[in-house]
Amino acid sequence: MATNLPKVDVIVVGLGWTGGIIAAECAKAGLKVIGLERGRSRGTEDYLRIHDEYRYALRYELMQDLSKETITIRNNRKMPALPMRQLSSFLLGEGLGGSGTHWNGHTWRFYPYDFQIKTMTDQKYGPNKLSKEYLLQDWGVTYDELEPYFYKYEQTAGISGEDKNPFWGKRAQQFPTPPMKKTPILKKFEGATQKLGYTPFMLPSANLSEAYTNPDGEVINACQYCGFCERFGCEYGAKTSPEITVIPTARKTGNFEERFHANVVEVIKNGNKVSGVKYIDTQSGEEFIQPAEVVVLASYVMNNAKLLMVSKIGEQYDPDTGRGTLGKNYCYQILPGATGYFDEQMNVFMGAGALGMTIDDFNGDNFDHSDLDFIHGGSISITQTGYRPIETNPIQSDTPTWGPEFKKNSIYNYTRTLGIGGQGASMPHKENYLSLDGNYKDAYGVPLLQMTYNFTDQDRALHKHLSEVCSNIMKEMGAKTVDIKKPITDYDIVGYQTTHNTGGTIMGSSPDNSVVNSYLQHWDAENLFVVGAGNFPHNGGYNPTGTVAALAYRSAEGIVNYSKNGGSLV
Repeated sequence: MATNLPKVDVIVVGLGWTGGIIAAECAKAGLKVIGLERGRSRGTEDYLRIHDEYRYALRYELMQDLSKETITIRNNRKMPALPMRQLSSFLLGEGLGGSGTHWNGHTWRFYPYDFQIKTMTDQKYGPNKLSKEYLLQDWGVTYDELEPYFYKYEQTAGISGEDKNPFWGKRAQQFPTPPMKKTPILKKFEGATQKLGYTPFMLPSANLSEAYTNPDGEVINACQYCGFCERFGCEYGAKTSPEITVIPTARKTGNFEERFHANVVEVIKNGNKVSGVKYIDTQSGEEFIQPAEVVVLASYVMNNAKLLMVSKIGEQYDPDTGRGTLGKNYCYQILPGATGYFDEQMNVFMGAGALGMTIDDFNGDNFDHSDLDFIHGGSISITQTGYRPIETNPIQSDTPTWGPEFKKNSIYNYTRTLGIGGQGASMPHKENYLSLDGNYKDAYGVPLLQMTYNFTDQDRALHKHLSEVCSNIMKEMGAKTVDIKKPITDYDIVGYQTTHNTGGTIMGSSPDNSVVNSYLQHWDAENLFVVGAGNFPHNGGYNPTGTVAALAYRSAEGIVNYSKNGGSLV
């Protein structure tokens, strides 16, 4: 029997970047907010002397426990979907900060083109550039409408960067802090890309170039370039994360309460509204009903979609009929690239998660696609994240993967190898979607989420094109040997790719094409907001965090307005 608790103004499910932003903004506005996080509390003090590659990078100390909850995966509807038993392709965060704790810190704004991709593609190339199996649509909001929210997040996070990219959307203000150090490795990339006629610039980074105090009074320290960012929490408080920014801001208001080990299993719906959530204390096993005036789903892409599905809120997408929007437009990313082997040694063991240089000459619609069999593109970057010794064994493609030659080459190449990689945009396809699994359940008796996903012809063509660009740059940088990424075939969960999962709870201009409106307010329940990268109708050529955060700030503004006035926000 579940225990009923006193009603509050706002419940936020999940305390990563999106949940932290919503909690801080609503609490600052005077609303009483409860944040429910199924993981544990943690902070900078927990990451002191955290340089344990085996524990954090290989055994995923900060990630979701798949023995309690996972997802099932298949490439197509004819295949059986099987549970993901070990984290690999993407890394699901859990605990205070979520994926915002173990991220690298790349912080981008999606292109104006991204938000109006259907309109702009049709205008330039006609409505048949891609087949009807690709489900392109505009987002229901424009870059110009989001620009102030992008900057609000950059101010909160103290993002380090430079406005030298001629292609991206216009900025109203400069970055809050200067770019990171331009190392000899980055200068090598800069010189080569300039010779090829491209325009390199420093990657916008949440690893800060200098100490910074944000508008809420939170202090973020300067990066030490230790090389332990991705999959690690920052021991210096220099990689901006929710634990050192938005969560402390929410706490200081006196209007915010955190509850940890609180796994939400249902959103309770009554008519055209929701009344609260049901959650389980994962330590005691007790069940609780937490009523609220507003419910905000701010957990990861997969869990937001799952909670709506198990709560029967919205219509499940059907790939046969095209009806329904819940679970539709699941997208991932492709990782084209090239590896170069050099004679000279370089300090590759030093770095930071977002220390890098980028070109955008092949991102968005920055190049002509008239004679190409794909749209969009990807950012192309060299990053100096810090090669860690257990995972890093660079060998040429013709080297055996074991034995004396493998050992000799991997040791020799460790400080003589560089990689250039692209983040290729992913377009929605009718056969790529999320649903509930009919066979498997989690530790709490709730059906697992099922992912049906495979790379498409669009993905394969874009991957090939961008890999060739990366290879040409690497040759210009002076590599004695260059290995280009092999063409992609079918998607495989084995091997890390990116934690840039999007779609499933997409935003749009009407209930016919989306789950939520442009304020991320659910079309079927006016006091329910669903916030995260699941709102993206397609994935872009960048990391999603900056765009997720901008949408979260806009949604928070909408939640505060809804709390005062009620009704639909659009």
